[in-house]
Amino acid sequence: MSNSISLTKAQRILEEIQQVVSRVPEEAVTGLADTLAKGNRIFVTGEGRSGFMAKSFAMRLMHLGANSYVIGETVTPALAAGDILIAVSGSGTTKAAVWTAEKARELGCTIVAVTTDESSPLGQLADQLLHIPAATKYRREGEAASIQPLGSLFDQCTHILLDAVCLSYGELQHVEHGTALAKHSNVE
Repeated sequence: MSNSISLTKAQRILEEIQQVVSRVPEEAVTGLADTLAKGNRIFVTGEGRSGFMAKSFAMRLMHLGANSYVIGETVTPALAAGDILIAVSGSGTTKAAVWTAEKARELGCTIVAVTTDESSPLGQLADQLLHIPAATKYRREGEAASIQPLGSLFDQCTHILLDAVCLSYGELQHVEHGTALAKHSNVE
């Protein structure tokens, strides 16, 4: 395989990401960062690759000084009223994410959905939505076209947009690189 073929595929993936990210209003990113900055504890949930994106986000928030936790980890405390739950599900129908959002709603938490489908069960539970108009594994009508398999485009766009949320959050909290670095693991 020549480098030009790989580069062409990489460029096509970057073009897909650019098309999706350009459809997400900046206010959605800054609004989520503002919600997080006003909150106390932040919990994330997601299954499979969406779960990896959620965990990555929780780690970045921790580096920025947030009290962030991953649902299902052994050191995660109980949810309580006033906490924020960020549930990541491309389809918005993942049973575990929807159930966790329902439970969080019962407990008085703010629900943030990161999904492609605003009208999904998860989207309907959300107080705030980060709508990512990307292709999912289901290739439903209205989703962005993608050359990539499954939900790769959603995962990539989620990662980038949540990193943009972190950038805004860090600015709101006045966190500089050195402060974040001091919270980075030193036992790896």
